[in-house]
Amino acid sequence: MVKDEFINNQVIAHRGAWKNTGATENSVSALQHAIRLGCAGSEFDVHMSSDSVLFIHHDQDVDGIHIEKTPAAELAKLKLPNGEFLPTLDAYLLAGLNQNKTKLILEIKPSAISKERGQALARKVVETVQKHKAQGWVDYISFDYAICQKVKELEPPAKVAYLNGEKAPAELAKDQLYGFDYNQSVLKKNPHWIEEAHKLGLTVNSWTVNSPEMMDWLLERKADFITTNEPELLLEKIKKLANN
Repeated sequence: MVKDEFINNQVIAHRGAWKNTGATENSVSALQHAIRLGCAGSEFDVHMSSDSVLFIHHDQDVDGIHIEKTPAAELAKLKLPNGEFLPTLDAYLLAGLNQNKTKLILEIKPSAISKERGQALARKVVETVQKHKAQGWVDYISFDYAICQKVKELEPPAKVAYLNGEKAPAELAKDQLYGFDYNQSVLKKNPHWIEEAHKLGLTVNSWTVNSPEMMDWLLERKADFITTNEPELLLEKIKKLANN
């Protein structure tokens, strides 16, 4: 396992650090920019091809090509706007394993085809992380609660957070999740969940927080992580707080 030198700040770069760097979201270069910035984590999204190869991309399709219905050989030919090829999970993990400062926040996307395929995707993801001995680098998130539960079943020590926003902290704690990663609007509506989560030993993350005001609101309430397209701004805020 990795020697724990991971950065201890609240900054999770959403799809990597791309907005202010010229990189394409979910590219290896966006991950590398997040690492160079000193983010605690870099988030990315994983889908599975029709022949069970894992690729990194946010949407279900790339330029109209549906990832789940397309074989890997075709997907591997696709280029991102910055000229990089659509990355596989294998390639992305290898890039992330070159360092031990920034965690890899792996979002397992729900299958658009079936719940069963979502379960197969979760299994394939965990097997791939184990193959690379990357367990110490990877935390998991998903909107599909059954996927969260499958990851915990396959890798009990894994840190898994739920994204969808409808479950109270007590239910997540009962199922031994690491925490929640809820949209900022959910936490504005249920601010008491932050304190409840911390009392239960859960972590609090929120997405996608780009406004200075919401960053301040979450920092004041001791959110453990903040997922943002503006990691540079959030890092600057944290630096100023540390110097006060």
